[in-house]
Amino acid sequence: QVHLVESGGGLVETGGSLRLSCTSSGHTFSWYAMAWFRQAPGKEREFLSATLWNSRSTFGTSTTNGRFAISRDNAKNTVYLQMSSLKPEDSAIYYCAGASVPGMATAAATYNYWGQGTQVTVSS
Repeated sequence: QVHLVESGGGLVETGGSLRLSCTSSGHTFSWYAMAWFRQAPGKEREFLSATLWNSRSTFGTSTTNGRFAISRDNAKNTVYLQMSSLKPEDSAIYYCAGASVPGMATAAATYNYWGQGTQVTVSS
């Protein structure tokens, strides 16, 4: 059974930094892509960043470009999200997702495996 486990969330002050980690296990296939999404209360799940496992291409958004950076350690089956210059509006549950088959890397529907989420709270 495939598992994605996030860690690294917590409470941080405005302007601070956090690094989220997501480790996958229980699979024999290679990922097509892994990504980070977030969801704040009362809002839809929002795409943040993705990395294609074979090409190493990365995708971001205008919201996160320059503040958030995705990276990964293939040997550890781990993907990271380094977040800096955090703002209160970045407070949300952050989810890691993995796609085992090709699709649009920025679309939640592409991802067939999800972690349980980790809470990030940015205090003002």
